[in-house]
Amino acid sequence: MSKRRKSSQPATPKPAKTRDIFVPRPFDGLADETEWIALRELVPAATAALRLAPSLVEKYGEREITLSTVLPMAWPAMVKPDGRIFVGLQRHVQSGDVSRDVAVAIERALETTPGESVSVPALPGEGARLQDVLADGPLDVTMHEGFEYWLDEGAADDPNVAASLEQANASIQPTVRMAAAHAAYWCQVPERAHMRWVLPDDEDPALDALSRLSASGDLLLGEGTKFAGMFRAHGRLVPVWDLPVATPAADWESALADLAKRYAEALAPAGTALSPAERRSRQGLIGRQITIR
Repeated sequence: MSKRRKSSQPATPKPAKTRDIFVPRPFDGLADETEWIALRELVPAATAALRLAPSLVEKYGEREITLSTVLPMAWPAMVKPDGRIFVGLQRHVQSGDVSRDVAVAIERALETTPGESVSVPALPGEGARLQDVLADGPLDVTMHEGFEYWLDEGAADDPNVAASLEQANASIQPTVRMAAAHAAYWCQVPERAHMRWVLPDDEDPALDALSRLSASGDLLLGEGTKFAGMFRAHGRLVPVWDLPVATPAADWESALADLAKRYAEALAPAGTALSPAERRSRQGLIGRQITIR
């Protein structure tokens, strides 16, 4: 039986896969890392103005760019007919590097004709990140009770648009930005309220500080409160407290300020070994952690 001849044609190359590398701290290096995390994970409706890096201003001119927690249909970006750019931080499709995702949305929006849809790849590959495309600085956050800021003047007169906006607004949980601690937010759900605070410190010293407070009974925000646990978000710890639902956010400012002071003092003994009681508290806290990218 004759042998089958091998084809002289080269094998068809398989398409290269786009690398999706997970970056645990995508906002590392930004002046307001914890606020970026809070807007990404905790806040339903808020905006902040962004400024382009000088190299992009030279190329595209000064552009009005607004960071939004979320955009309609969770779009990555949109360009208004007047040239204003909105960039969404909370998206359905994303790579392993949130910083790269948002940066490429800004880049594509700058190249998009005003009023047209912005085409953004799901996996953008290597390239500029937020740390490269922005003139860095603290975020001046504006909280919103609804998503009316999405719309141009008069757009809500369309019944379909009004119905869609009403549905989006119904999904918003009341949320208040606290003044007593940076990147701390009060929110209300139907039967309870929460305080959530993105801690600015590395995980080990932050966890040690919380363990010291827990062991000494100083981790609560006051009477009727409960430490519910904590989660990781983009490389930072976010402790959560359950609060009485009837007490408004403003009434927790003093208690939060006191807690923030106790936390700072608990951080002071960096490198100091935990006591047996503090180590037990630490293990208990670790057992109640979840991870959120």
